[in-house]
Amino acid sequence: MATLKDVAAETGLTVTTVSRVLNNRGYISDETREKVYAAMKKLNYRPNEVARSLSKQTSNTIGVIVPHISHPYFSEMISNLENAASKKGYKIILCNSRGKDQKEREYLEMCTSNRVAGIILCSAGVAVEEFSGSNIPLVTVERFLENGTASVECDNLQGGRLAAEHLIQKGCKHLLHISGVWETAMPADERAKGFALVCEKAGVTFHEITTNREQYDSEEYHEFIEQILMHYPDVDGIFASSDVIAAQTIQVCERLGKQIPKDIKLVGFDDVKLARMLHPQLTTIHQPIKEMATAAVELTVLAVEGQTVAKRSLLPVSLVERETT
Repeated sequence: MATLKDVAAETGLTVTTVSRVLNNRGYISDETREKVYAAMKKLNYRPNEVARSLSKQTSNTIGVIVPHISHPYFSEMISNLENAASKKGYKIILCNSRGKDQKEREYLEMCTSNRVAGIILCSAGVAVEEFSGSNIPLVTVERFLENGTASVECDNLQGGRLAAEHLIQKGCKHLLHISGVWETAMPADERAKGFALVCEKAGVTFHEITTNREQYDSEEYHEFIEQILMHYPDVDGIFASSDVIAAQTIQVCERLGKQIPKDIKLVGFDDVKLARMLHPQLTTIHQPIKEMATAAVELTVLAVEGQTVAKRSLLPVSLVERETT
């Protein structure tokens, strides 16, 4: 069985340098890192992760906690987080809390006991005051915690503004915003605020309808959307707080005989792959998911290295016009 010394001999590097690559400590050039990985592959060297975590009091893993893995937004976020972590020499432990506070607590405890280097939390559920005693960096995505290490958010307020401005420019007079879960305060709530500010300034009639936790957990909105459209028959412009809700709005409108964009113009939020697969293709607010994931990983790694990081990072959004407007 190959040893660390064998890998060092194969690469012509010192054992200390090879160890630094494996433990992701200090500056390592891409050329050196690739040379070590190539030698490991050639010699079939497998580092002892348990021994490494015990000796370092941590591991080269980042815990990622999400409320859903089936939701298109979280699927894309997870994929980008894993890719960004891999580039930094880290692996991820994926935890799906399914929106349950108790499961989120259990995963936080599991990550701590498994000596993860850091935790990226993409869930809105449980308060994590009990986690504040840990020395493990906690980076949140689309959630701000006073006791967290850092947060990464998109400019939700601007997203709401862009959606309202676009619908009004397209001639809509009676607008509707289908927003997020009302019981849980989140940065995404700013989408509704931005939308309302523009509508009020323009003197346009608008209504805000909030979804509930059950709908969010099940990702099922058809009946809810149908009730809304029956209650507000004059609506000619809709801003949905996610592309998933927007996709189901298209289906409900077709069933009710309302044509998009002729009768109702529609704007979503997220710009996941689903938006381009719909018919008609969805106009939506582009959330920079890849950039947010990269920032979350970079902040985690910097915090692991003991560097000071920005408490709150806000990334810009943009409107992508397609066929629904």
